[in-house]
Amino acid sequence: MVGSEDIGKSLGGGPSAKVAGAGGGGAGEAAQALTAILQTQYLRYLIIASWAVGLFGTVGLVPALVWFCGTIAAGGVRGAFERRMAGRVDAGWGLLFPAVATVTTAAWASAPFLAWFSGKPFGQSLAVALLIGGYVLVFSQLRSSPKQAIVISSPYSLVVLVILGSLWGGPLFWPLLSILPFTAAGLFVLVTMTLLREERIKAFQEHQAHLIEELQMARDKADAANHAKSNFLGVISHELRTPMNGVLGAAQLLGATRLEATQREYLSIIRNSGDNLLSLLNDILDMTKIEAGKMTFEVIDVSLDDLHRRITGPFVAQAEARGLEFRSTFVGDMPATVRGDPLRVCQVVQNLLSNAVKFTEAGIIDYRVEVMAINDRRVAFAFSVTDSGSGIAPGDLERLFQPFTQADASSTRRFGGTGLGLTIARRMAHIMGGDISVSSELGRGSTFTFTVEADVVEWQEEAVAEPIDAEIGEGDSLRVLVVEDHPVNRMILEAWLGSAGHEAAAAENGQIAVDMAARQAFDLIIMDVNMPVMDGLSATRLIRSAGANRETPIAVLSASARHEDHEAGLEAGADAYLNKPIDFAVLARLMQTVRGGRPGVHAQLESGETSAAA
Repeated sequence: MVGSEDIGKSLGGGPSAKVAGAGGGGAGEAAQALTAILQTQYLRYLIIASWAVGLFGTVGLVPALVWFCGTIAAGGVRGAFERRMAGRVDAGWGLLFPAVATVTTAAWASAPFLAWFSGKPFGQSLAVALLIGGYVLVFSQLRSSPKQAIVISSPYSLVVLVILGSLWGGPLFWPLLSILPFTAAGLFVLVTMTLLREERIKAFQEHQAHLIEELQMARDKADAANHAKSNFLGVISHELRTPMNGVLGAAQLLGATRLEATQREYLSIIRNSGDNLLSLLNDILDMTKIEAGKMTFEVIDVSLDDLHRRITGPFVAQAEARGLEFRSTFVGDMPATVRGDPLRVCQVVQNLLSNAVKFTEAGIIDYRVEVMAINDRRVAFAFSVTDSGSGIAPGDLERLFQPFTQADASSTRRFGGTGLGLTIARRMAHIMGGDISVSSELGRGSTFTFTVEADVVEWQEEAVAEPIDAEIGEGDSLRVLVVEDHPVNRMILEAWLGSAGHEAAAAENGQIAVDMAARQAFDLIIMDVNMPVMDGLSATRLIRSAGANRETPIAVLSASARHEDHEAGLEAGADAYLNKPIDFAVLARLMQTVRGGRPGVHAQLESGETSAAA
């Protein structure tokens, strides 16, 4: 029998570990004993060999070889029995293990017996050493189960009694007897120290388990708080878009009237502030979606020419207005069409361009696109934006992509912004399988690079059919039904339509709209989604089911900018989707297609001319 603290660590999760944790009483101690035995079964053969060498030097080759073979055989039989019965300790078999171990220990105990009665000069000394060694081995291996150790070591105790009996009345009886308290004291200290240490380990493990439980509870609370925060930000940023529609819509209407220079300046402030607030709301909503894992990405065919025009269009004029030179450079074999999400790619690259224009006082904005072919059907893009601004210090680069952070704290007051733009852009890049990197030098500008891969649909663009011309003629007037529960938004839409020479009718919920559509034909229906009594999607389905407006173009209107909400509107039977706050330029382009009916609207949307409304 042999014991070692480190032998069984790799077996801690195996069958023996399960046995060790079994019930209390005899079965539990037997399980612990069996665990120790199984964990050290291979070391026993090393000890057997070393004892055989000692016997060979004392009692001779033949007795040592016989003892070695017999003990090896007994160990093999015991090992096979223990492995087979390991899973049955708690089924009434617990007493078999110490019994079997005790029987096989008798083979070990025969070694000191042979040495003592060999009559050799060193035989008695070797016997005493083997006895003490045997006790130490058993109690070391079974130090956590002292009762089992006493039972299993009983063959050694029997040999001691036989030897003492043979020495009774002789001069060696008392010297040998005096060794027993010394040996017992050593074994007692070994067992006691082991039990104390295991109690400390158990207390530490319980304390550790308590700390883990507290950490898990704290984590759950933090997750719940973060989830509640995300939900709150998502709801409030969504709901704020509706009143923002009233503010910006009224500002657009007011801009179409005669105003003094001072009034027009004040109006410009209102519109710019509203646009900035809307941008902040969009940033918060995007950040909330990303944190909640609800940011949606669509994979569609993307024309790179259209994509580049869409990306650079707003910033060429902005750069020129600030006296900056805007350059566009394309490097590599550019495919005509790839698969990807044009909205999210535009959002990432436009954020980089917006920062470049905002933070550059004079010089050049260089927009560069490099294309590297991975294979025939896949390419890698590197969208780089280089400015000639003041640059970024190395220490600020590390926190540049952290939320609510700007490299220069004063820039928040000077230029505005939440500091979320780059954080959102990088997280979107990661979701698309790409990344954003930055290199900068103080006083010489910065370069931001967005890398992403895409599948190639076409390397060369095919000829496109001429778009259908369905514009309404000069002076044509449309009959438009405006379905909107918010009185301010309803008033703004009616006022804008009236100023454009169109006839507008209004309904404050979906049920009224369905009733009106059953009585009168309209050229266009603008349908809000979220309304009392009946929502816009239900009303759209009813209008599409029958009546004079079954084929009338319908544009659903909502403060939600989510792609899945767009799809829900189109699936309900709508032909276009308008986001709040309403961009009247987009609405005007949509209305130019109405005379062509639903096919005309669809044709223009597919051609991309009114894609912003879809």
